[in-house]
Amino acid sequence: MARRLSPIRRWSFASLALLVLLLHWILVDRLQAEFQRWSALEEMPPRMQAAFVRELKMAAPVGGRAVARPPRQELTPPLSVPALPASAVQPEPVPVMESLPPQVAMAPELTGTVPAPAASAAESDEPGPEWPASTRLSYSLYGFYNGDVHGDAQVEWIRQGRRYQVHLDVGVGPRLTPFITRRMSSEGELGPRGISPRRYDEDTKIIFRERRRTTLTFRPGQVQLAGGRTEPTPLEVQDSSSQFVQLTWLFLTGREPARVGHVVTIPLALPRRQYGDWRYEVTGEEIIDTPMGPIATWHLRPTRPISGGDLSAEIWLAPTLQWLPVRLRIRQDEQTFVDLLLKSPPLQAAPDPIVPSIKKESRP
Repeated sequence: MARRLSPIRRWSFASLALLVLLLHWILVDRLQAEFQRWSALEEMPPRMQAAFVRELKMAAPVGGRAVARPPRQELTPPLSVPALPASAVQPEPVPVMESLPPQVAMAPELTGTVPAPAASAAESDEPGPEWPASTRLSYSLYGFYNGDVHGDAQVEWIRQGRRYQVHLDVGVGPRLTPFITRRMSSEGELGPRGISPRRYDEDTKIIFRERRRTTLTFRPGQVQLAGGRTEPTPLEVQDSSSQFVQLTWLFLTGREPARVGHVVTIPLALPRRQYGDWRYEVTGEEIIDTPMGPIATWHLRPTRPISGGDLSAEIWLAPTLQWLPVRLRIRQDEQTFVDLLLKSPPLQAAPDPIVPSIKKESRP
């Protein structure tokens, strides 16, 4: 004879079944949300590619400090030559190469006619030779985040004509299974004011926690922050990644001087709020010991104190390496920071070939 369950036991079984169904529903809902969230991550802009085929060698500094010129050498007096009659002296033709811009003069003549000067940056998609070629920099990482941390970081600056992307990838912990990864990516255009960001993405993954991503969208004169709020911005506004390349460009082209006490102002938009003007003070020259040997740098330090969980960065720029950052120290607060040190020579893509426009001869 079947034994009947008491009302209390029946209620317990029913409650247990209801709890299992509830947990199952929560799990399915979370999996669906996770799938939707990963689908959104896949919609990030595709990463531009470049072939890094050569090491950047240290060269004489340009931009912030004038290069010392070698002393002028005295020429030996010319040999005495008997004078010739005026009718025998033929004027020597002036070579065409000397009257053309250097980039055109070095190009081979294809038709025997005089090549026209290359189109200006305003008339073509090429922003000009003052921008470094696509570059990859690799760093070793040391820092403090609830204890000492070690890892690797990489910066890629990629440009194709007027388009650019810059990516800062940081990994804390073992290279194959890092505890924390963060990618800070910026893309946009190059112009007469320097970098003009169009979009900034910050993707963070901490082990055992959900992945997080924030996006900023830039339009002329305004930025849409991660929370959806829109705020006005100046034309020179930068994001957390593009500011490093903008600083390199400013010193490389001499638009900002490398002088102790000089302050460089960068309008900066951060993911959660537009922060306004961020000021970097040039504190002086420093020698940084790297695996490639000692490198002379200029040290830039932010004048604004750290607050509200925002990140601040100290930068060491190397004039002999196209003013690229040899060292970066990024702080979240006084106890939490990462220190990036260049661990190998920068790699660059081959320079874009210069193709002069050729004026064709008219035929009868």
